[in-house]
Amino acid sequence: MQPTPAPEHTESELLQIRREKLDGQVKAGLNPFGARFDTTHQPGALKTDFTEGLEVRVAGRILSRREMGKATFFDLGDISGRMQCYLSKGDVGDEAYVQFNQLVDIGDFVGVEGFTFITKRGERSIHIKKLTPLSKALRPLPDKWHGVADKEIKYRQRYLDLISNDRSREIFVTRSKMIAAIRSYMQERGFLEVETPMMQDVPGGAAAKPFETFFHALNQPMFLRIAPELFLKRLLVAGFTQIFELNRNFRNEGMSRRHNPEFTMLEAYWAYADFEKMADLVEGMVCHLAETFCGGLKIEHKDEDGNVTRTINLERPWRRARYTDLLKGVDPKWYEYTPEQRKARAAELGVEIGPNFEDYEVTQHVFERLVEAPQFDPLYVTHCPKELVPLAKQNAEDDSIVDVYELIINGQEISPGYSELNDPIVQRQRLEHQAGEETQKIDEEFILALEHGMPPAGGIGIGIDRLIMMLTGAEGIRDVVLFPQLKKKA
Repeated sequence: MQPTPAPEHTESELLQIRREKLDGQVKAGLNPFGARFDTTHQPGALKTDFTEGLEVRVAGRILSRREMGKATFFDLGDISGRMQCYLSKGDVGDEAYVQFNQLVDIGDFVGVEGFTFITKRGERSIHIKKLTPLSKALRPLPDKWHGVADKEIKYRQRYLDLISNDRSREIFVTRSKMIAAIRSYMQERGFLEVETPMMQDVPGGAAAKPFETFFHALNQPMFLRIAPELFLKRLLVAGFTQIFELNRNFRNEGMSRRHNPEFTMLEAYWAYADFEKMADLVEGMVCHLAETFCGGLKIEHKDEDGNVTRTINLERPWRRARYTDLLKGVDPKWYEYTPEQRKARAAELGVEIGPNFEDYEVTQHVFERLVEAPQFDPLYVTHCPKELVPLAKQNAEDDSIVDVYELIINGQEISPGYSELNDPIVQRQRLEHQAGEETQKIDEEFILALEHGMPPAGGIGIGIDRLIMMLTGAEGIRDVVLFPQLKKKA
């Protein structure tokens, strides 16, 4: 007969057992929430750059364990990875060995001292001479094999996801390294990193609904910025020639797989350049990141089973095409229609149009649905209608369009780039049109700065979250944001 499996403990029973082990450590004279422990290596780094016979001090969380009579093997880990440890009764003594097996759980933090060796099975390991409890985990970790399956828990308790999910850890470590690489890339090309206000009395630089707050010391309402653009351009006026800012923007709008109201943006300006020079800069940066972190310019996106679902080809040069030419590819007669005919044609193409949409908005919705969404390899869409980009310079040959690009990769906009508008008279007209009746939305201080003279310049924005989604193959924007905003539990 097969032996009857032991009944599983309920959650409350598991919590009680851990509390009892906590009390047991205290009674044994151990500190269950220890203090400083100097280390020589991280677990993952030690395993990667392994040297046999090395004296080491390593700390981390116990992620698994296997007791084998008078010896116990366990894995010690942190964000760097994990390392196998070998603990024997003969090395640490009967009392310490019994205390470890009876009072220390998977999930606890410990520090170990010993030397590196290779087991008979060829496993890189630490032979422990001394073990120190550092922190007692009063709750169990997620199941080793299934991890955090509940998306609500995954995002709300990200720490559990990072403990149990190798893929999540890889994405966020890569994100951090990519942001550092972006900074280095810009600085190596002469750009100076600056900081501009996150709270502004007039939200400007984009057409978006802001988050509102109140500045009590000044006794006035303020807004979290929707873009740093208008302050960065003040620095062009001041004589800075190459500047960038890498920080958060806030837009009080919808949330989706590709949109998060709080997002990271790189914005940069280059005096005496134009949108084409900025496109070259961005193309070089993205390819540099791909070659450094993705192993090349072919980016494979995979499903949960590891099957390749899409390959994005970043090989240069990237395609560049005019906005109007791309729409003619959807319908060669698009610009021959009247505004009412364009609305009707949009409906025929399956694009939902609002009843009060202006003509350029109808065209833009068709563009987003039928040109942008299916485009996965890089495409620079150039020379867009001036109504879409009120801060860009008009084209010298056709004043209905502006000298800009919109970079599309993976079916979404990754980066806009402009030849910046530096005419304060035209700029005021554009902002007044954008503001409509709400003239208080016009940043008069920005106009004042432009009237002192701003050099011609190129400017870019890069949505860092979307860029990292594309390069890592992450499913959604919440998978590249450590702590995404969630609705408060009832």
